[in-house]
Amino acid sequence: MVRGKIVMKRIENAANRLVTFTKRRNGLLKKAFELSVLCDVDVAAIIFSQKGKLYEFSSSDMQKTIERYYMCSREIPTLKAEMEQHMQHLRIETANMFKKIECLEVFKRKLLGQGLGSCSVEELEEIGSLIEQSLKNIRARKAELYKEQIHRLKAKERMLLEENVKLYGKCGGGKSAQQP
Repeated sequence: MVRGKIVMKRIENAANRLVTFTKRRNGLLKKAFELSVLCDVDVAAIIFSQKGKLYEFSSSDMQKTIERYYMCSREIPTLKAEMEQHMQHLRIETANMFKKIECLEVFKRKLLGQGLGSCSVEELEEIGSLIEQSLKNIRARKAELYKEQIHRLKAKERMLLEENVKLYGKCGGGKSAQQP
């Protein structure tokens, strides 16, 4: 026998409604019990009939479970508010970072000589002095690298001269083999 699909609306017949309530209430309480046993969780189910009669199930102390529920339900708005505040802070920080990036990109373009049409004389002088300072730093670094390279080459020259002297000594001090 196949069950038909039940339309979710109020059952008009009072006797049928009471039978359905009793069966479904028992099924719900049974499922709550099974969930608590199988999954080792705290479960509480509270049901009030149409006439106001209380039916309940709790895997542990009902009062403690309800108190836990109230504590959690009070914390949720607080956590949501804290999360929203943190998200707002991150949005502001992100916007500030984008502004800084944009300013740095504009400054970089100006240093490269692009977009100078909107610059004042003071800005152009500042950019010029920054470029001059950069050139000084570049030239100083190049000079330092050249000095290091010269030092290495002189050390290599000394080593080759020493090796040349040794080879000269091994060849007989420079006497040619054709002398009588």
